[in-house]
Amino acid sequence: MSSKQGGKAKPLKQPKVDKKEYDEVDLANMQKKKDEEKALRELKAKAQQKGAFGGAGLKKSGKK
Repeated sequence: MSSKQGGKAKPLKQPKVDKKEYDEVDLANMQKKKDEEKALRELKAKAQQKGAFGGAGLKKSGKK
């Protein structure tokens, strides 16, 4: 059984997805989530500017 088709078979086309309709509750939740992510990114950027927490590292005692 020889086949004339050679190489890799083409994948089937995916059907186009219709845009979802959102109500006010969904839109409010999505906006709240975006705001929280933005605030988190700002806090991360601010923390990176300051450097490591503590700053002094391990403290050594004066005893020898």
